[in-house]
Amino acid sequence: MNQGRQLQEVLQKYVDEGQIAGAGAAVWRDGAVQAVCAGWRDIESRLPIERDTIFRIASMTKPITSVAALMLVDEGRIALTDPISEYAPEFAKMRVLTRPDGPLEETEDCVRPITVEDLLTHRSGLTYADFHRGPIGNAYREALGRDIDSDLAPDDWIRGLAELPLIGQPGSAMYYGASTDLLGFLIARIEGTSLGALLERRIFGPLGMEDTVFIVPPEKRDRRASTHGFDDQGRLIKRITWGSGPVLPERPPSMTYESGGSGLWSTIDDYLTFARLFLGDGAVEGVRLLRPETLSIMMSNQLTDAQRENSRVLGQRPFVVGRGFGLGVSVVLQSDQADFMRRGDVGTVSWPGAFGGWWQADPKDKSVFIFLAHNMIELAQMAKGIGLGVWAAIEQFQIAAMALKSKPAA
Repeated sequence: MNQGRQLQEVLQKYVDEGQIAGAGAAVWRDGAVQAVCAGWRDIESRLPIERDTIFRIASMTKPITSVAALMLVDEGRIALTDPISEYAPEFAKMRVLTRPDGPLEETEDCVRPITVEDLLTHRSGLTYADFHRGPIGNAYREALGRDIDSDLAPDDWIRGLAELPLIGQPGSAMYYGASTDLLGFLIARIEGTSLGALLERRIFGPLGMEDTVFIVPPEKRDRRASTHGFDDQGRLIKRITWGSGPVLPERPPSMTYESGGSGLWSTIDDYLTFARLFLGDGAVEGVRLLRPETLSIMMSNQLTDAQRENSRVLGQRPFVVGRGFGLGVSVVLQSDQADFMRRGDVGTVSWPGAFGGWWQADPKDKSVFIFLAHNMIELAQMAKGIGLGVWAAIEQFQIAAMALKSKPAA
């Protein structure tokens, strides 16, 4: 059977079962790429997913923002050990909750400042609103608005975040949350520009990533994947709300918030170009973004055993066995073919996105896998098992991609 057909049938199975509206995916190995698509970018108008379909990539934004920050490190503009208060005085006097979901007034002093490295490793003590039912969750919503498309201007968002207590001491554990959003705003502040303009000048333009943006221009909007999700009976629908507010396919012109943690749109080929950075020495097609030494640090586990033990992501402890976290990416420490996030050779890096996206780069195998979909699931629905088929689709795509024995045809 044709290799592309094998990969495409994996995607089509989950479309036919109503687990996803559609998906696009690609395998790159040793200079050859196999891209496949299945299903619909709009289930109501029956517009198909195509290779140039533009998806909201959610947390797959984080590695891109992290690379941009490390470019400033390479230039000597910032250092990993710098307290972030050097660039955001708003964070000079932070407090820490005595219990993550305890009363906001029950706090203690920070034992040390938050550093740039803390933001890159999510060891800052910052979090996301939707991860907490206690007072801190409500406080985040009231102070910051929506996680991805806040109505606040960047400086107002920074100020609001700095007024909230941390949920853990800086450096104590990985608390997945707003760290990369803050990092994006800080490097934009240092550069004296918006984050979108910074990423375009430093990464997207040099690499030819023409469809990776915070705001999809009008002439490309017919290529966007619509926002799909599920009703409470698990039936696939188009969504107009997600998380703490409405889905905003088109940002109002007045919105200046650009989420370095979750806000980008991209395509299979654009993200594939970016991910290839992790196969080499910090360059793609002769365009250097990072020094080899910096890329090596980024792709190396930065969490201590105690930090891995104590780290939490969506209430889970994903780094206890066989996985670590570098500077913006997850790292395989012990390969395990039975574990979705530990398949691949030691040193494989990856990170998913909440809307159904995922990628991995294996520098030993010289391969990159990309999977993009729009599958917007509420945390309450996840707890009921609704909408989880996208992760099964990603896993089966990963298995099929790893099973390819020869180079995929271009």
